[in-house]
Amino acid sequence: MIYTALTKKAMKVAYEAHHGQTDRSGVPYIFHPFYVAEQMDDELSTCTALLHDVVEDTEISFEDLAREFPEEVVEALHFLTRDKSMNYFDYIRNLRKNLIAKKVKQADLLHNSDVTRLADCENISDRQISRLQGRYRRALEILSEST
Repeated sequence: MIYTALTKKAMKVAYEAHHGQTDRSGVPYIFHPFYVAEQMDDELSTCTALLHDVVEDTEISFEDLAREFPEEVVEALHFLTRDKSMNYFDYIRNLRKNLIAKKVKQADLLHNSDVTRLADCENISDRQISRLQGRYRRALEILSEST
């Protein structure tokens, strides 16, 4: 993790925003954005990784984040926050336009592809896991294609 005043602020915002949330296996959700952030190699990407699910999964808005974080972070978060009416693979293709969003999404997809995170989940079938893995694999392929 890169520790700067800005990344520490992002850590605190993400921690507070995701407080009480858990992933499918019951693990505190905050471990996911922290893991993704650990894969980043610069301050802006680290902040974006920490905050990548905040707007989509909490009450915090883009406007709230724009008051606290640089434009580059908020712009990448706009790319990462999927409008549910948009086709998933079109959303992935669109991410390629923003290098920070693309880098964060690649790390996000790799972490989500780790089936050991779902190994003891009773609420997801092997078939669902297989479908998700195929979807994540295809998304990673799309992200690696040139724009």
